[in-house]
Amino acid sequence: MRFNTRAIHAGDQVDALTGAICQPIIQSSTFVQEDIGVTRGYDYSRAGNPTRTALEANLASLEGARFGHAFSSGLAALQGLMHLLKQGDHLVCSAGVYGGTWRFLTKVMAPWGLKTDFVDTADVEAVRAAFTPATRMLLVETPTNPMMRLSDIRALADLCQAHGVLLVVDNTFLSPYFQNPLDLGADVVLHSCTKYLGGHSDLIMGALMHSREDLHEALAFVQKSAGAVPGPFECFLLLRSTKTLGVRMERHFENALRVAHFLDESEAVTRVYYPGLESHPQYELAHRQMRGFGGMLSFELKDYQAARTVATHLQVFSLAESLGGVESLINHPAGMTHASVPKAEREAYGLTDALLRLSVGIEDVEDLVEDLALALAKI
Repeated sequence: MRFNTRAIHAGDQVDALTGAICQPIIQSSTFVQEDIGVTRGYDYSRAGNPTRTALEANLASLEGARFGHAFSSGLAALQGLMHLLKQGDHLVCSAGVYGGTWRFLTKVMAPWGLKTDFVDTADVEAVRAAFTPATRMLLVETPTNPMMRLSDIRALADLCQAHGVLLVVDNTFLSPYFQNPLDLGADVVLHSCTKYLGGHSDLIMGALMHSREDLHEALAFVQKSAGAVPGPFECFLLLRSTKTLGVRMERHFENALRVAHFLDESEAVTRVYYPGLESHPQYELAHRQMRGFGGMLSFELKDYQAARTVATHLQVFSLAESLGGVESLINHPAGMTHASVPKAEREAYGLTDALLRLSVGIEDVEDLVEDLALALAKI
């Protein structure tokens, strides 16, 4: 089946009792057992729940995976991955990743004993040079948040396979609709489902998708033992949302491309970062490994004051954290999502105080362009 058909039907089972076409919310913490240790498939909802099982099957199908594992947030999914490692192991991570990822790896995992090096993963040779005998995982964010820098997933997959390193790709920005890292050789795909998969800014969840039996057993054990899993109602909300993922992503992409061209032509804007523009340095790579360029873009103005003026004078775009919802958002990464990253490190990969990030929603694009034009005119 093709993507939109799978998005609607994968994982769903018609309710045997009522014939309900929507997956029921099984809001039960525990399940009656037929005998001591003999269950009907479920015993306690932390270990497994029918609504979560349906969602995990759906998410796996969207990424072309055998297995899906739902967590209570994107960072909880990342933490679940870290349980695959041990003290003294080495992780290589994309430079310029989401500030929450940077904070977790440097402030939570480093004191525990995991060493992380942040490398420009767009440079395969730099990644190769960063590998050590202790390297166990490469975590790649492509496009990066917020600089929209791409990494060649297939080339990195070949490198990781040659060195016995697990390749994990954060696919949050593009969603499974526009990019499928497993098809390019990645081992695991990570999502903050809070973003495009959820799409309505009304839930927080994360997920890991892959096709390896050994990882399935290990991650299912982590879900049961560490317990950072979503509840049945959140699983129901996400399962509802994935049904419209394809049509939403098409509109996000269409609108973002229009907005990117508008900003690119504005005299007030010094630079636009969007893989769908020919000016993007990895435009050809984007065409090779992506089927669309998504709804995220960043742009730079002359200074911080100009960025603050624009961010606070918009009417349709809302100044807020997060991304991927149907409504358009503007974010000042240096002061919001990446504030935990030291200024020198931010600026080393281009994230200045004059940078703004847009999550372009699915409103009428003419309203979005007019909103930006009026705000830019106040600089």
